[in-house]
Amino acid sequence: MATNLSHQWMPFTDNREFQRAPQLFVRAEGVRYWTAEGRELLDGSSGLFCCAAGHGRTEIAEAVCKQLLTLDFTPHFQRASPLSFELAERLSELLPQGLNKLFFTNSGSESVDSAMKIALAYHRARGQAQRTRFVSREWAYHGVNFGGVALSGMMRNRQAFATGGLPHVSHMRHTWQAEQRYQLGEPSQGADLADDLERIIATHGADSIAACFVEPIAGSIGVYVPPAGYLKRLRDICNRHGILLVFDEVITGFGRTGEAFAAQSFAVKPDIITMAKALTNGAIPMGAVAVDESIYDAVVTSSQGQGPELFHGYTYSGHPAACAAALASLDIYRDEDLFGRGRQLAPYFMESLSALRGLPQVSDLRGYGLLSGIQLAPGATPGAKGAQVQRALYDAGLHVKTTGDAIIFAPALVASRTDVDAMFEVLKSTLSQETF
Repeated sequence: MATNLSHQWMPFTDNREFQRAPQLFVRAEGVRYWTAEGRELLDGSSGLFCCAAGHGRTEIAEAVCKQLLTLDFTPHFQRASPLSFELAERLSELLPQGLNKLFFTNSGSESVDSAMKIALAYHRARGQAQRTRFVSREWAYHGVNFGGVALSGMMRNRQAFATGGLPHVSHMRHTWQAEQRYQLGEPSQGADLADDLERIIATHGADSIAACFVEPIAGSIGVYVPPAGYLKRLRDICNRHGILLVFDEVITGFGRTGEAFAAQSFAVKPDIITMAKALTNGAIPMGAVAVDESIYDAVVTSSQGQGPELFHGYTYSGHPAACAAALASLDIYRDEDLFGRGRQLAPYFMESLSALRGLPQVSDLRGYGLLSGIQLAPGATPGAKGAQVQRALYDAGLHVKTTGDAIIFAPALVASRTDVDAMFEVLKSTLSQETF
C-alpha cells in the first residue's frame, strides 16, 4: 500500500520538494539505512547526531519493551519511578565533578529552556532577581522553543518569531575567522573573541546577566571548533562577574569529542550542561539538564519548604521507557568502550577529512573528534548548494545533515575504518563534480 504523504507537515523541510521526491527510510541497522525500494544508504550523521551506538540495538529495544510491560508511565509531579533516580546517578558519574543534579526533559530544546529557567531561579534565590539577561553567540543553535530561539544566532530560525516576547539576549561574535580555513582541531587564533562577553558586561552591567550559553563546538551551523583557550577565557570572565556558564552539549555529549562530554575534552567545567540525542541513542525522545549541586542547593534552600522549589516540568519528564532506553544506552557505551573507540577512530577520520581539500565543491574543512563540517563553495543563493549536494549524496548512497551550505558529517562511534572509507568515497565522488 502506497504511503499517503498529504497530511503531515514536516519540520525543517521543503514540504513541496519532499512531496515531489520523497525520501523515506523503512529500516536501519548499524551504520546503514534502507529505503522502501530496498536501496542501502550509509548513515554519515548518526541519524541526526543521535545514534552514537548505531541503529537497531536490540539491548535498547528489549529494555524498553520490558519496561513498558512493567510500568508504562508514572507522573513525575510528586511521584516518580526508581529508574529515573538510577539514571540520574549513572549520568552524574559521567559528568564533570559537581554537576550531579539532573533535571529530565524530552528534547534538547526543552533542556535549553529548562536551563534558562534554572539560571533565573538560581539568581532569584540568591537575591539577584535583576539578572534576567542571557548571552549567546552569533551562528549559535539552541533549539526551537522560544527561549532557545532567543539564544540562537541563526537568522532564519529567529526572523519569523523575533517579536514573540523573547527573553533579553545579547550575542557575542561567532569564532570563525578566514585565517582558520582548513584548520582541523582547535584553531590557534581567536581566543580573544571571548572578550566580547566583557564588552556586553560593560554595556549592560554584570549584575543584569544570568548566564552565558555556548555550544562547546557550534554543531548545527556547520561545526565550528572553539579556538584554543576560548572556553577557558569565557569561564574566567563568568567567574569574575557571577555569571553562570552553560554548555549546550546536545550534539557533543556522549563520546562525540572522545570523552563523555566536550567539557572534559576541553578541560573546562561549566555550571550547567544540557543534553539529549545520544542520551537514549535516539531510540526514545529524552533530554536532561545537569546542574552543579551549588545551584540546586541555592534554589531548594531558598524555598524553605513552601511547595515546589522550581515551578517547571513536563508530563513526560523522567518517563520510565525513556529512562530504560537511556540506561541501556549507557550500558552499551560502557561495555563496548564506545567513547574510547570513537577517540581511537578520530585521527583516521580527521586524516580522511583533510583529503577532501582541493575538491571543486569544498571551500573549508573543520572538525574535532568524530564531528566535522564540510563547507561547500557558494551556490546561486545561500543554502541552494547545500540542498543540491544533500540530494546528490542521498542518491549516491550517503545520508548526511546539511545546514545552509555546510555538510555536518558525524558517523556513529561504532563505525569501522571500512565504513569511514566507504562514506568518504561517496563524498569524494560527489564533491569532485564541477557543477551542481
